[in-house]
Formats: sequence, C-alpha cells, structure tokens
Amino acid sequence: MNGCQMRYLAFLSDEPAGLADFYRRHFELVELGRSNAGDVSLSDGFYNLTFLRRREALNELHPENGLHHVGLQVDSMERALAGYRRTTYGEVVAEEPGGVHFGERRFFDPEGMPVSVSEGSFGAPAARKVRPARIQHVAFNSLLPQRILHFYSTVFGFREVTNSVNFRGRGRLNRFAGDGVTNLAIHPYFNDTEGHEARFGVNHFGFLVSDMDRRLDALAKEIHVAKRLANRPFAEYRLFDPEGNKFDLSQAKGWEVDIDVWEVDGERRHGRFETGEPGTRAEMGGAA
Repeated sequence: MNGCQMRYLAFLSDEPAGLADFYRRHFELVELGRSNAGDVSLSDGFYNLTFLRRREALNELHPENGLHHVGLQVDSMERALAGYRRTTYGEVVAEEPGGVHFGERRFFDPEGMPVSVSEGSFGAPAARKVRPARIQHVAFNSLLPQRILHFYSTVFGFREVTNSVNFRGRGRLNRFAGDGVTNLAIHPYFNDTEGHEARFGVNHFGFLVSDMDRRLDALAKEIHVAKRLANRPFAEYRLFDPEGNKFDLSQAKGWEVDIDVWEVDGERRHGRFETGEPGTRAEMGGAA
C-alpha cells in the first residue's frame, strides 16, 4: 500500500439490505458481512461499501439517509493522528467499533464531515483485486475546496493531480486529488455551473466499467438511465440508485487517480491529459 488510501464508503439507509442488494446485483459486489442491527457490507475487491441502518445508537452528527462518509486505511495510526492533530479539528477523535462495518477511529475534516480511519483494510481484500466494475471516484461538495484538499493532502498524503492544476489555471474552485486508486473530486457547494447537483459532504461516487452497454441495459430495468450533459467531464453517465444516491459510470472518459495516471476503459494509462469543456479528454503532452 502506498501510504494512505480511501477504501471505505458508508451509506445511511432505513432499508440497507435492499439497497445493498441493488449494488451487489448490478456490480458483482461480494458480501463481507451483516450485523444484528441490519448493517450490510460489500466489496468490489478493494473498497468496502457499508450500508448502515439509520438509528440513534450510531450517534451521528448528520443522521440523514444517503451517502454519508468515507474511510481511509493508514499505514500508521500514530502518524495519521499526529498529522490530524495539526489541523483545525485535530483534537476531536471518536472511537469506532471496527470490524467490517466501521473503522477504528473517526476524524473530522475542517468542515465537520466524518472520516473513518483504520490500519486494516475494512474487511476488504488486503491486496487490490481488479474487477470489471470498480470504484475509482469519490466526489465531495464543500464550502472551501482548497481547504479540504489541504486536509487530505497533509493528513493522508493525497496528491493534487494535473487536472486540478488545469482547473486552477482557468480560475475554477474545483480541486482534484488522487491516492493511486481513487480520484477525489472536491467541488464547491455553491456552484452555478450547468448540471451541478448540490449535496454537501459526499456528493456521489463512480464506477469504472469495461462493459457499459450491458450494465446500462440491466440498470434501465430498475432505474432511469440517461447520459450526462455534454459539459460534464469524467463520466458518461450520472445515475440515481433506488434511494436517490448518485453514482457515475465511466468507461471512455475515466479518472486521474494520481499525477498523470488515469484509469480509463478498463486499463491504467500514463500521460498528461486535459479535461476540456465540454468534457473531452485531450492529450496534452508526453507520457509521465
């Protein structure tokens, strides 16, 4: 493992078993476990997707249903805590029960959103198993994207990717970072860009697939399927699960998961690209 990596995504739901079944069927996820409280955890071979039954016992600051928070595997809890304690919220650390449904500790980012932290892999395979459908993208809405980028860079070692620098050059507030597997997008909550769908905190996540048409045919039997607006980069489709959570599907556009490293069309590519408006991916120069 290269330092710290995002490996966990939690949902709150009143019917977690049904929601988990939707993702299990459409993306061939493997069940990791179920709790007596009704929580269900699945894996794509690297990520743990946990569907928590919403209840008072969770003692959540934000108890609304939907995409809730992320989790990171760290190589040293001691080092992660040291970096975290240098941040605005660094003295606020909560214990988590661990196992396949939770992390070991909980940090909070500078805007108060929770982050589960574990030295383990959240019950997912220790080594990444590449599958035809896999999570490669998580997107936040924040008040100050630069502040959230700084938090993930200084505490967890995320690298700001080339496409983020391109957005800076165009005067955009959007920031992008990578940990080698996941592209983390941090978009401004207050955003007048056409097609922006505001949701504070975890806004959506994305699967990279190598068989788009087959998956769309199956998904269309349960949910509405339509292409994104042409000016939206990175993913061809933005879909809503049966509870209204947003997820992207990408095959030809892909995501930059590290500096000049892209996951696209089922493979890893090295090079510099610019995601232009309207959402095309044009090569900028030589390979990295």
